[in-house]
Amino acid sequence: MLGGGGVTGIAWETGLLAGLSEAGIDLTSADVVVGTSAGSVVGAQILSGVSLKDLYAEQLAEPRSEVAARMGAITLLRFVAAMAWPGGESSGRARLGRAALRARTVPEAERRAVIAKRLPSSSWPERARLLVTAVDAESGESRVFDRDSAVPLAEAVAASCAVPLVWPPITIGGRRYIDGGVRSIANADLAVGCDRVVVVAPATFALRRSSRIENQLASLGAAVRSIVISPDAQARRAIGSNVLDPARRVASARAGHAQSAAVARVNCTTAALLVS
Repeated sequence: MLGGGGVTGIAWETGLLAGLSEAGIDLTSADVVVGTSAGSVVGAQILSGVSLKDLYAEQLAEPRSEVAARMGAITLLRFVAAMAWPGGESSGRARLGRAALRARTVPEAERRAVIAKRLPSSSWPERARLLVTAVDAESGESRVFDRDSAVPLAEAVAASCAVPLVWPPITIGGRRYIDGGVRSIANADLAVGCDRVVVVAPATFALRRSSRIENQLASLGAAVRSIVISPDAQARRAIGSNVLDPARRVASARAGHAQSAAVARVNCTTAALLVS
């Protein structure tokens, strides 16, 4: 499970996965990869056939033409309101989605091009099942795209990364979609049928009990072995307060890579779960 966390989340996840691979723990061998927002980018990248070493090296390149964005206080308040909205969960998400449809952002085509450029391949991976999460902007219903959805990979990932009020909703099949993180930051409950679940989550915040990672993992059953890896103190400092700032990418990638050593070394149980 690869969670959301913006540009810095992509960098931290990539650094962490690359470091774990160097330690003999290869998470790209998973049968199922669930990608939410930033995690959908990382999922598509690590299953593309490009090595983690090369993907990590790309994160260490200084940003040049990338556009910085920010989730301001009003945006954050709307996120919180959507997550805490009384009644059905989809109603709060729809309220946020409708606001996203009215928001002034960059053109949708421009955002699609940015996401497509981040993906090494335009094809859905064959050796593992990649699930990409999104939310219908009008109904608030969750949607999961995979290779059987007849949707181009870049479009699915762009939808999953469409942070409402920051980036434009993405049109797929006549519907508009927003960030999969609006439902859950990691969507860990989608790992149905898996007996081992590793959640790599740059962020873990959730207001609703149903969206909290620990509760979603518990819903999979007591027999499922699971762990959650999130940024340590050093990584949180590197990521900073704006996860959409490309200027923090290099430091976030290095922090993820550095943290991987502790994950592999200190927690032997974790390492055994990952490689067994």
